[in-house]
Amino acid sequence: MQHAVGAPLPPPHGPGQGPGPQGAGWAQGASHHPGPHPNPPVPPVPPAPAHPVPPPHQAPPPHVPPPVPQASVPSVAPPPAETVGVTGHVQLPPGGPVPLPHPSPDQAVPDASQTAVAVLLIGPAGAGKTTVARHWADRRRVPTAHISLDDVREWVRSGFANPQSGWNENSEAQYRLARRTCGFAARNFLANGISCILDDAVFPDRPVVGLGGWKRHVGPGLLPVVVLPGLEIVLERNAERSGNRRLSDEEVARIHGRMAGWYGSGLPIIDNSTQDVETTARMLDEVVARSIASPPTW
Repeated sequence: MQHAVGAPLPPPHGPGQGPGPQGAGWAQGASHHPGPHPNPPVPPVPPAPAHPVPPPHQAPPPHVPPPVPQASVPSVAPPPAETVGVTGHVQLPPGGPVPLPHPSPDQAVPDASQTAVAVLLIGPAGAGKTTVARHWADRRRVPTAHISLDDVREWVRSGFANPQSGWNENSEAQYRLARRTCGFAARNFLANGISCILDDAVFPDRPVVGLGGWKRHVGPGLLPVVVLPGLEIVLERNAERSGNRRLSDEEVARIHGRMAGWYGSGLPIIDNSTQDVETTARMLDEVVARSIASPPTW
């Protein structure tokens, strides 16, 4: 038997083999093999010819062309390493807490349509805050984004906790998660020169979760404005809604009653009971301009 690679296996130990006074292992076994004859016979030398014999004709070596030098292959530079905070080739400033807006010193009343701001539009279901916020963002002369809390909340498809089915810890968690997501988006927009307006039904009797949460997520420069029409108007507009955004009349009345707590809070309030969307957007411009000149305490 042999190894797959290398010398054959050594023979097993037998009589006269292995370590002992006669030798060790392979040395003794090798002494039994016949060796070369001590005086080998010398072959006779043939006599030299009488006439020298010329060597046979040899053809000249074939011509071998010199090796052709190979062209050097240009080295390919490795791709640049990815840089943190870079999308493609555009460097995006990171979003930080939104500071208070600084009005221009040469303007008694700032032009709100040309100032980068973050506005929080508060109101009950059916107040028209989403419609007003979208229209206000569309008509501004500076880039402006509209961020709707309900839109972000409905990003959850499977497992969506609909408050209409009952308020529980899942719906509470999804509302808080949506507010935090909207806050991060607002900070990133403002850091890159884009204003934003958010809309949410924030209750005055929950300051830690409501305004306190928005202030933590966006920053002290957030400008809250309340849109609060009369109850009849809210009920009428809610009846025109569809899907899970349409609430019962009892729920609308309860929310509207809680929103009345914003009176006396110091926040600016717009009653758009008799105003259309365009007029309400102009009123919002005026309120935002005053808030920039003298930010409300909240």
